[in-house]
Amino acid sequence: MRLLLGSFWRSVAYCLHPRVIALSLLPLVLMVAGAFALGYLFWDRAVDAVLHALESWALVEFVLGWLDSVGLGGLRAVVAPLLVLVLATPLIVLVALLLVGWLMTPAIVDLVAARRFPGLQRRHGAGWWVSLGWSLGSTVLALLALVLTLPLWLIPPLALVLPALIGGWLSYRVLAFDALADHASPDERRAILRAHRVPLLAMGVATGLISAAPSVLWASGAMFIALAPLLLPLAIWIYALVFAFASLWFVHYTLAALAELRSATQAPAEAAAAGPQLRLSPEENPDVPR
Repeated sequence: MRLLLGSFWRSVAYCLHPRVIALSLLPLVLMVAGAFALGYLFWDRAVDAVLHALESWALVEFVLGWLDSVGLGGLRAVVAPLLVLVLATPLIVLVALLLVGWLMTPAIVDLVAARRFPGLQRRHGAGWWVSLGWSLGSTVLALLALVLTLPLWLIPPLALVLPALIGGWLSYRVLAFDALADHASPDERRAILRAHRVPLLAMGVATGLISAAPSVLWASGAMFIALAPLLLPLAIWIYALVFAFASLWFVHYTLAALAELRSATQAPAEAAAAGPQLRLSPEENPDVPR
């Protein structure tokens, strides 16, 4: 708990560092450019496809007809765009996490290591290709979980909770691995991930729940649709900052755990090496003159 809370407060303080704020702008620029490009190419077709699917369901068509009868027919034009945004949100979260992991985490590791752990040896336990493979494999599993749980999204609370939990698990897998990739050896990395699995997973789930905050913007309905060019970049930047904080949290935690692991393993070795000399009495020590 000491390590968990100490890493949390350090991460909050580091979020105000100008370098961290500047680094968060790179994923923002890439994601906003990609979002507007995909919106320009596919938005109308996606909305039409969702609206056609809704109209093919008798119950949904009954509800939309009832809205028309009570003078709320304008909501018909809002439902489909909002559903497209809700369905696209998990993908936006996944992309934000991967971009932070690839673009920000190495720089964050260097920042934290230089300021807190300057003497911590880098053993280069995983190259960038190993981290890439780990991230892509974890992402495939997360996408599979999202697809399998998609029917449960019809239950309103689960539509926010399930993506947050799956995203939290993915945050734990990606960010913890990337935080240790440069400093820890493969054996050290496996030992830390095994010994600290519960707190690391809790950190990931907490991050996933925090990352659900921008989804509140979707609840503004027609207002969000009208202000999407302004609110969408804001939501994406919030995602980037949340995962930047998560990356800082995992880096502070795992590097501190690595330092403690090495200290714990080196102390017995040094004691064992010095032990036989310390146990020699003056009579047994040949270097002591008699």
